Formats: sequence, structure tokens, C-alpha cells
Amino acid sequence: MKSVLIFSAILMVATQFSCSAQTENASVAGLEWHTDLNKARAISESTKKPIFGFFTGSDWCGWCHRLQANVFSKPAFVEWAKKNVVLLELDFPRRKQLPQELAQQNAGLQQAFQVRGYPTIWLFYAVPDETGQRFNLNSLGSLGYPAGAEAGKEEVKFLADADAILANGAATGGK
Repeated sequence: MKSVLIFSAILMVATQFSCSAQTENASVAGLEWHTDLNKARAISESTKKPIFGFFTGSDWCGWCHRLQANVFSKPAFVEWAKKNVVLLELDFPRRKQLPQELAQQNAGLQQAFQVRGYPTIWLFYAVPDETGQRFNLNSLGSLGYPAGAEAGKEEVKFLADADAILANGAATGGK
């Protein structure tokens, strides 16, 4: 299912400021995770790859930690991610405070995608509208922890589900 969401001008303005107080997660298992939507969007636009938005509670969410250990740290995922997506971590910690701009950006995306639980992953494109004041969020689909996967095979189910979303997005024109 593909839906188009309009992102508020406030979020666009808030994310214009560099989220430099929050450092980018340079390399986890050889992957580059971004925290700034504008940076991820620019890379997405230049590479024609969708954004892989990972909504997480980094310091409290057990299922998020399991997803990272059982899927994101696996060589198959690393190879798949480098080839197919731009990684964006959208964190909602409880024991640390994010810079205000980053917290506003993450909250805006959480609201736009109606995220109610963690971990949640949305594959999407963020395209500035004609005014440049808002983003059109063209969603391809969402994922969570690969429930029902055989122990030790979580990454296989997760990648099959992610590939199905990407294939559906390509079949419907992607954007």
C-alpha cells in the first residue's frame, strides 16, 4: 500500500538546522546510519534508493536490540542495506536527551507514519514539494521484528519481507 503524507513546514524548518549535536552513527556492522533526515534525503535522492527509517528506543527497547543483533548485524543484511537503502535511525530514548531539533524531527516522522510501537521500520522517499517548505513522504511499506521466524533465521524472513516491499514499490512506480 502506498500513501503520500505531507510533512509539516515546521519539521522542514527544524531539520534545516544541522543535527550536529547528535553525531551520526558512523559504522555499526559496517553500515552508515544517519540521524538527520535532510542528509538521508539528499543521499536517497542522489542514489535513487529509498530511506529505511528505523524507529527505535535505543536505551530501553528490548525488541529493538534483538532486531539489531539478529538482523542488522548479520552479513546478509549489511550487504542488502548497502545495495538497497539509505539508513536513518529515529531514536526515542528514555534515559538520554536528544538535541531539540533531532527530537522534533523524530517526533514529526513518528506522527506522520503513526508509529505506535518499537521497533518499526518504514521504507519511504522524502521529496520536497514545489514550495520547498514541506516533504511529501511516499511510503513503500513498513516492517517490524520478523515475528514467527525460526531462531537464527530472523534476517532471512526480514530481508524477504523487505524485498517484497521494494518490489511492490518498483511495480507501482516507487515514488
